[in-house]
Amino acid sequence: MQTIKRVFHVDRKDINYIRSTVESYDGMAVIKTLDPYAATIEILIAPGCETLAAELLNYLKEKEGIGLAEVGSNDECFPDLRL
Repeated sequence: MQTIKRVFHVDRKDINYIRSTVESYDGMAVIKTLDPYAATIEILIAPGCETLAAELLNYLKEKEGIGLAEVGSNDECFPDLRL
C-alpha cells in the first residue's frame, strides 16, 4: 500500500484548523499547504487510515461547515469520501 494524496481547495481561514484537527489523529495523515494564497492543501493519508480520514473529512465538511472542494487524488479506490 502507498500513501494516498488528496488535494483540496479550502477557505484560507480554515487551513490551520484543518491541519491541527487532522494531525491530532497521530499517524493518520499529514497536511501540506501547496498554495497559501489559493488556499490549496494536500492531505497525505497513511495506508490503512483511509476510512478514518474519510469519516473525519466528511464530519468537518458536513457538521462543522468547513469548505473542502477536492481538486485531485492519486487514489482510485477511495470513493467513500463524499466531498
